[in-house]
Amino acid sequence: MAQKNSTNTSPYKTRLAARGASTNPRTTLGRHEQPAAIYSIEEANDRLLDIFKNHNFDLVTHQERRKLAHFYQILMTEQKKLNLTRLLKFHEIAIKHFIDSLWILKFTELKFPLLDLGTGPGFPGIPLKIKFPDEKIILAEGIQKRVEYLKIVREQLQLKNLDIIGRNINPEFVYPIQGAITRAVEDISNTLNNVSNCLQVGGRVYFMKGPGVDPEIEAAKKIWSKYYKLIQNTIYQLPQTSQDRRLVIYEKIANLPLTDTTDTAETEPTNTTETETETEDDKPDQESFGTPRK
Repeated sequence: MAQKNSTNTSPYKTRLAARGASTNPRTTLGRHEQPAAIYSIEEANDRLLDIFKNHNFDLVTHQERRKLAHFYQILMTEQKKLNLTRLLKFHEIAIKHFIDSLWILKFTELKFPLLDLGTGPGFPGIPLKIKFPDEKIILAEGIQKRVEYLKIVREQLQLKNLDIIGRNINPEFVYPIQGAITRAVEDISNTLNNVSNCLQVGGRVYFMKGPGVDPEIEAAKKIWSKYYKLIQNTIYQLPQTSQDRRLVIYEKIANLPLTDTTDTAETEPTNTTETETETEDDKPDQESFGTPRK
């Protein structure tokens, strides 16, 4: 017969205590890191100017940089309520969010309308919208709380021609687009499948990946070579950093055969949302080489 633990101790709670974590699930539910301070738009703009100069980043105008500073302030303000990003230091936000979202413009031209799959807190979609104010961009996000946050960003930054849809993209999404971009770590083959009925022939899918993407490329070649062609595979680093990146671009060369589930009428994207699948302690955004966001 098993003996009762007379000391009433838990190995799990002991490990948590050793790490300095709370053993009370009620106190940890929904807890997330918050910024120690939030700079004003003016100070954030000045700091961005210095960081961009130090990193030889010359892709934004003064007005665009100021909007990025405003975006930073909204992101950090909403971070107090939502778990949006694990990057809270200003220097990291400037490099790993802003520069990272825009540096690909050194290597390619984007096609519009452009769909940002799994945009999370708005990367790369919001910086790209700031850079291309007249082009149509669609932000897709499956978590309702993030959708509401993205609407706040759109309103406060006065971003026009920006659609926000509260759903995960799958083959049933058929609104026609010329480009799709993602910084999430979903497998390349899965993403190519998910945009297969909305991306038009000649359209492109832009993958912002980390250095270990070769197995995904090989797998996609075996599965999707009839419908997609790999047209670019660029190795680069974020300027003046050791952050390795890969820009992998596919062009759609043929439509998939129509099926009953995809042979539906084209409709404009809406702001309706699907049922949330994450809890109050939602996972924040991840870098392209980190843990999957969804």
